[in-house]
Amino acid sequence: MDTQPITATSPPPLVLDANTQGRLKGQPLRLLPENLNLQACMTCGACVNGCPATGTPGLGDLDVRKILRMLVLGLVDEAAATNFPWLCTGCGRCSLVCPMGLDIVPVMAELKHMRPREQVPGILHKGVERVLRSGNNMEISQSEYLATLLDVGNDLAEEECPGFYVPVDKKDADILFFPNSKEVYGDFEDMKWWWKVFYAARTNWTVPSRNWEAVDWGLFSGNFEATAILAKRKMELLRELHVGRMIMPDCGGGSYGCRSGMKMCAMEDPTEQVDFIYLYDYLMEVITQGRIKLDKSVNVGRRFTWHDSCKHGRELEKHFGKAYYEEPRYIIAQCVDDFVDMIPNRVNNYCCGAGGGNWPMPFEAQSAYHGRLKYDQIRRTGADVVVVGCSNCRDQMMKRLPRFYKDYKYEVKYIWQLVAESLVLEPYSGEELVRAEAEAEAQWERLGVTPEDVL
Repeated sequence: MDTQPITATSPPPLVLDANTQGRLKGQPLRLLPENLNLQACMTCGACVNGCPATGTPGLGDLDVRKILRMLVLGLVDEAAATNFPWLCTGCGRCSLVCPMGLDIVPVMAELKHMRPREQVPGILHKGVERVLRSGNNMEISQSEYLATLLDVGNDLAEEECPGFYVPVDKKDADILFFPNSKEVYGDFEDMKWWWKVFYAARTNWTVPSRNWEAVDWGLFSGNFEATAILAKRKMELLRELHVGRMIMPDCGGGSYGCRSGMKMCAMEDPTEQVDFIYLYDYLMEVITQGRIKLDKSVNVGRRFTWHDSCKHGRELEKHFGKAYYEEPRYIIAQCVDDFVDMIPNRVNNYCCGAGGGNWPMPFEAQSAYHGRLKYDQIRRTGADVVVVGCSNCRDQMMKRLPRFYKDYKYEVKYIWQLVAESLVLEPYSGEELVRAEAEAEAQWERLGVTPEDVL
């Protein structure tokens, strides 16, 4: 394949001061499965063969097996000082193939957790500080957030969905939805896909006015406390607004992080539980109940394939007992006729290279190297469009991999985008339109937002 050469210098090593070394010396690994016994490792190398990070430029000769041996030998500080845990995508292929059943991904998360916060690579920790302080990774003000929802919502109402508006803090809604800050910050058009589906399905939904961030960078940075806080905030909003269910955030890290945070909260207080639904289940629901109509003819002439996200598949199944493999394929089949699977797929699928925070971290060449197998999978399908269910996977395959691997062109679409583009829209009736416009006017007046506030 025609590629740009992938070269990378080794990032500067972590420097541990005397106090930090003393704090970490002999410190046991925490928040790991109780039955995890690293002494069971046979050093067979199966994890190395299954790991897309093996041979990554800039890592020298480090691999999963060597990190595990360092831990067994008591070299915990030294393992935490390497960049291997940060270049691990958390895809779980190592654990999948381990003959001793060792769960290796949480080990890498623990090593991230041990890193002093000021030495977390790139912008991850800054993003965590921002979301804890402001409720979103980009530190977008509430006034700017609300003005954006008003403006982009009005655009959609004028373009295709008369009467549409974004309901904010709506009490007793059926669905609570959390936006992704990168979309609110600048990728405005991407917000419309979900909105169109909600409109077509006549879903009674809402977004919160605060703490609305979908993505969990606490998971990416090994900040377990932040992951628990972000999940708790979402649960509190659901209860405060008396909403029936929340849609688990679409980003693989966001959804897996939220589930992990909920689990932490429930361990402290068993009553800390709320109802939620995954995006695939929601889309299946509105399709099978006949609440939306889809037209395959709009996608004639293009071949589609599906990327099985690690955190919606392998890792979700391993740690929470349920993977989403067949549901997305059913949803896509309602929208297109020409579909072909990647090989391998489902539990054996390759990571795109963006997992574990590798999309926003400063290891672009290494992340692209991880994604070499994904690019080759896409190329071999002959697909025109890759459908995804995760924003990090989408950005990696749409923006990064094409800059390194150039001999095959393809589009990337969210699965909810594919559904939205295939919709047969039925505009609001006269009565629905009058009611929606009255609700919108009352809401924006209550929130103190006017068209003049739109930038």
